[in-house]
Amino acid sequence: MFAKVLVANRGEIALRIFRTLRDMDIGSVAVYSDVDRLAPHTVYADEALALQGNTSAETYLVVEKLLDAAARSGAEAIHPGYGFLAENAEFARAVEEAGLVWIGPPASAIELMGSKTRARQAMQAAGVPIIPGTTDPVGSAEEVAALGDAIGYPVLIKAAAGGGG
Repeated sequence: MFAKVLVANRGEIALRIFRTLRDMDIGSVAVYSDVDRLAPHTVYADEALALQGNTSAETYLVVEKLLDAAARSGAEAIHPGYGFLAENAEFARAVEEAGLVWIGPPASAIELMGSKTRARQAMQAAGVPIIPGTTDPVGSAEEVAALGDAIGYPVLIKAAAGGGG
């Protein structure tokens, strides 16, 4: 188990993780942007460290600042929460390369799940049931219509390079 965990997030998700850490008798470290200095998550955590900056792009999304905060605090692990860098395989790898424990899925799983077609192919190969559909990318409206005719409607379409919608 850990003595101290840094939560690389803010707001309600950070508070939920801090409550769980407190229930487990594990120390918690909050990080914050300058504008979040007095936010509830910074007050609730056992300690809080500034990331020096106002925006998320200047703070919560800067891997080096998060790793530096973990080192300064003596945290042994980083929990990403959700959003921000939680689904960033490079962040997961950087945490592990810094000698810390990444509390989340392995970087390889994050990468795999980033590609819906590759994820479906992997699940199918592992014998995991998947909903009817294709494991190959679809390139045109005609292909979507043909797929709908073959498997039935409704049809869910997921953009390959979309932003989580």
